[in-house]
Amino acid sequence: MRIQDVLNAKPSHEVVTVTPDATVRDLVGLLAQHNVGALIVSTDGAAVEGIVSERDIVRRLHGEAGVLDRPVGEIMTTSVYTCEGEQSVTDLMQLMTEHRIRHVPVVSDGALTGVISIGDLVKHRIGELEFERDQLDSYVHQT
Repeated sequence: MRIQDVLNAKPSHEVVTVTPDATVRDLVGLLAQHNVGALIVSTDGAAVEGIVSERDIVRRLHGEAGVLDRPVGEIMTTSVYTCEGEQSVTDLMQLMTEHRIRHVPVVSDGALTGVISIGDLVKHRIGELEFERDQLDSYVHQT
């Protein structure tokens, strides 16, 4: 199974981004509005300049009370793992596990086309297992 298959199965294909000069307060609002755990940081909505998650915010809040009024660019992760739609789901699951990351931008020709979360992969895997179970059940109960 490919990453693009998982993206196609998502209910929304909208990719929400935040600019590096937006405030962390604005970021928190976007995370809540879109009910997501991370956003891609991009000036133009296509290039991946970084990624910022709820974890990044919480870690900075612990040591810096004024972080909510700081720019997102100051707390984002700039070393971002990405994947392409043609890559296998198994490879992406391995990458996410090895590097303990929960969100990976999907790019095509250097442009952002989607975001895959660990939740997307778990949902996809559960769907595969349910299908296999149903097929086995049907085979076993054939008359």
